[in-house]
Amino acid sequence: MISVTHLRKSYGARIAVDDLTFDVAAGRVTGFVGPNGAGKSTTMRMMVGLTRPDEGRVTYDGVAYTDLRYPARVVGSVLDARCMHPGRTARQHLRATAALSRVSMDRVSTVLAEVGLETAADQRAGAFSLGMRQRLALAGALLGEPRVLLLDEPSNGLDPDGIRWLRTYLTGFARQGGSVFVSSHLIGELAMFADDLVVVGAGRLLAAEPVAAITARNAKVVVVEPVHPGQLGPLTHQLTATGLVVQASGGQLLVHGSDRRAVSALARRHDIELLELSETSRSLEDSLLDLTASSAEFASA
Repeated sequence: MISVTHLRKSYGARIAVDDLTFDVAAGRVTGFVGPNGAGKSTTMRMMVGLTRPDEGRVTYDGVAYTDLRYPARVVGSVLDARCMHPGRTARQHLRATAALSRVSMDRVSTVLAEVGLETAADQRAGAFSLGMRQRLALAGALLGEPRVLLLDEPSNGLDPDGIRWLRTYLTGFARQGGSVFVSSHLIGELAMFADDLVVVGAGRLLAAEPVAAITARNAKVVVVEPVHPGQLGPLTHQLTATGLVVQASGGQLLVHGSDRRAVSALARRHDIELLELSETSRSLEDSLLDLTASSAEFASA
């Protein structure tokens, strides 16, 4: 549905986006992640014609955003949750947006209900919390019944119930054939509903693949602890004799390259009674932090 091809943008000597190429498939939720300063917001602005690229292009089924006859019916975007006049009510804001987008006014009540703002429809946006503004901005993006949603940090300001609602809504939108492209710093949250990830750092593409492919590379670690501390040495010897990498951690061993079943079987063969045997794997967040570490513009000591 969306093709980003050799996109480049610089501001003076600073390269914000550097030869970025990736696709966003229809019927899937694609997360857009990277450290601060990685070029995510600049990329999303170029995707909807708010920033002109120095090179490259973005197309929706082969058509550039600026060439779409009715953009709001193809792409709904939320790049800033403060995109409404504070003196207007939610209903007035959506009516003005609908008029500009050549969308039927009948859609206003529909989208207010979709995002849960029916009871606040006639309240001024200036009195809204950030979470309510996020909902109103999303309502504006939905007015044209678009096939694509581009959302920059849409969960900012939402409470846990709101985040769960957003996750369910975006998943449902994608399952109905829509394309969702969403940036977020909440990697754990993205991991719960994103199908694919586009990872950037210092304006360059670091990865573009399914979430399952990234998590599949996370090596499992077996945590094992014998009942008797004196058996720690013999257990280490038996494990390393099979070619496994073993690390000592207090009274436990961290075994790489195996699984619980194999370690348990080895311990039984050598009459080593175990107090603990568990299996862990690195989180998606850990993997992405490793992937982007060398390109992070702002990092703690």
